[in-house]
Formats: sequence, structure tokens, C-alpha cells
Amino acid sequence: MELREIEIFLALADELHFGRTAERLHVSQARVSQVIKAQERRIGGALFARTSRTVTLTPLGERLRDDLRPAYDAIQQGLTRAADSVRGVAGVLRLGVLGIVGIEIRNVIDAFVARYPEASVSMHEIVFSDPFTALRDGGVDLILVWKPVHEPDLTEGPVVLTEGRVLAVWAGHELAERESVSMEDFGGRVVVDPAPPTPETWIQALLPRVTPGGRPILRGPAVATFHEVLTRVAARECVSPLNEHARQHGSHPGVVLLPVHDAPTTEWVLAWRTGSLSRRARAFVDVAASLGPRRFGQDPIDKPS
Repeated sequence: MELREIEIFLALADELHFGRTAERLHVSQARVSQVIKAQERRIGGALFARTSRTVTLTPLGERLRDDLRPAYDAIQQGLTRAADSVRGVAGVLRLGVLGIVGIEIRNVIDAFVARYPEASVSMHEIVFSDPFTALRDGGVDLILVWKPVHEPDLTEGPVVLTEGRVLAVWAGHELAERESVSMEDFGGRVVVDPAPPTPETWIQALLPRVTPGGRPILRGPAVATFHEVLTRVAARECVSPLNEHARQHGSHPGVVLLPVHDAPTTEWVLAWRTGSLSRRARAFVDVAASLGPRRFGQDPIDKPS
């Protein structure tokens, strides 16, 4: 089995969707299907159970996935180390960020560039409805996203930023005059519904389906970007929890942002493709870990490099 065929199998085992696998690997859907069928003929058993609506791993497929992934990751790590061995920490680190939250880790970026003057950081915007594709496609080296990152092919790294949360409501809303709100105030209200392929486990961290007391929180209009969220709220279609930095960077006419005094703290982490961390990216992660997390709104504390 060639390395590319292993990659196709493992990607389909992650995505459980032929179309998304093809898009992720930049191949045709027919190519994915051909490779999987050839693997099944070679092995002598079905790796995936397919219906018109679902794709699932068979027990044989699960066993093959578990056997192949560590070996595949080791090969990728070896290739990355080999490439790194011929160059130092230099060049452009591509960092995927949600909106402009990357500004809030300027202390990490400045410390990294100070330590490695031949390196630089280029920030690339990603959207919460599709946070991982650019990383998987190789368009960025690292991403800065909120926890948790429960993806089998990705590694969740150190926390670099923490912040509270706010609730976005329209001007004139019954909550708009309050100084703050509670998570229980979400109960019975309609909030935005992040569009696919946003992982449900990921958005649950910010948009739970029930309040701490068990009251249902209703999902409403589908949104794909932060600006769509604010537009829907201003149009009085829904309310929406947001991270605290929206108060500084996300003002919008007709939208009021209220602190949520009992919301869990949002923790922002660096994440990368497992087994594909370059020397440059590893250096950036190490700098971030050495500085530790910074609370949003607080001036960074300089530490020795």
C-alpha cells in the first residue's frame, strides 16, 4: 500500500464522507472510491459500511486505522525532521486566526521574532464554521482556536490566551439594559447555528444546547462568519454568545454586548496537524508555552527570552 493510499484511507476514516475527503486531499471523489475499493480487494474485507446517507468504519476498518495511524504519523514526523535538519528557524510561519484575535497574542509573536530574527509570522484568517481545513490542507502551519480540539489528526497545544464571554443582543432587547447576564438567561432563547462543517463538540464549548439548569437553548439561523452573527442579531433574529474580545473588536450598529458573569472561561490554544510540526512551528509553540497564557485585557508581562 503506497503512502498516498494510506493517507486517503486515514482521511476517509476521519471524515466519513467521500466528498469531504476528496476536497481535503485535492483529489477527485472517484479517486477516493477507487483507492478504498482496491484496498478492500487486497485485504479481502470491507473497511467501510456505506449507505446512500452514511459512511461508517467496519470493525476491520477501525483496526486498520488504529494500526496505520501511528506508523503514518511517524513517517510524517521523520520527513518533517529531515527537512528541518537542513535549515534553521527561519522563514515565514503561517498562523491561522479567527477574525482579528491574533492581535491578542502580539506578545508571543514579538517574542518569537526577537528570539529568531530570521523568522516572521504571517496571519491568515479562518472562520469558525470551517476552522480546520486550512491547517489540514497545508495552507497554514498552526491555528489559534478555542478549546477543545477533539480531532483525531490534530494536536491541541498550549493555552496562549484566556477570556470571558458576552451575550450579543439587539438594541431594545429586554436584556439590553442589564449590566450583565447569566447563562440561565440563554434558556428559551434562539441563538445562531454555526454552519457545517463546524464540529458539534467544538461549538458546544461556546453554544451549549441547554443551560446549566437544564433549560433548552434553541438553535436558529445558520451563520458561517462572525460578521454574519452580528448581522443576524442586529436584525432581531437571535441572540448569540461571543467571546469577550468582541467588546473591543466587534462593535456593530444595533448590537449590545453584555458580560456573562457565570460563563466558563474561554481558553485559546495553538493546534497543528499531528506529526507535521516543522522546526519553525515548534519554535513558535515553545515560545508560547514559555510565556504562558495571557488574560484578555491585561498587558502582557515580559519574560526573558
